[in-house]
Amino acid sequence: MSIGDIAGLIAAIAFAVLAGFLIYPLIRLGKLFDQLAQTVKDSGDHAIPALDEGVTTVRQVNKSLEDVNKISSAASTTAGNIGALTDLYGSFLGKPVIKLASSFYALKSTAQSFMHQKGAGSAGDATKPKATAAKPKGGKE
Repeated sequence: MSIGDIAGLIAAIAFAVLAGFLIYPLIRLGKLFDQLAQTVKDSGDHAIPALDEGVTTVRQVNKSLEDVNKISSAASTTAGNIGALTDLYGSFLGKPVIKLASSFYALKSTAQSFMHQKGAGSAGDATKPKATAAKPKGGKE
């Protein structure tokens, strides 16, 4: 064997050792990629049912919101009807009550005016006590 053959043999052994050292990290990297692929697969397997549950939840919430919309619409209609009924009672009962009250006020005013005129005509009557003038506040006359 010549020196060139020995040098080639040493280079081949060094290359084999170097390849051996590089194979170990490559094998570890392959296992890491396998674990990563398994994690992605598991995440997908768990994500799909979660998304399905989310869709179901959103549908149920939308259904509940439709019910709430129906209820609020009915409440709004009821409030409008109550307002209209109040206006009806106000116009039906309010105007006659106001007219009746104004009639009683006019009758009272007329009666007081009549009594005042009757009392003024008998002012010279000695049996009736005379009214005294009220003193102003503060003690000054």
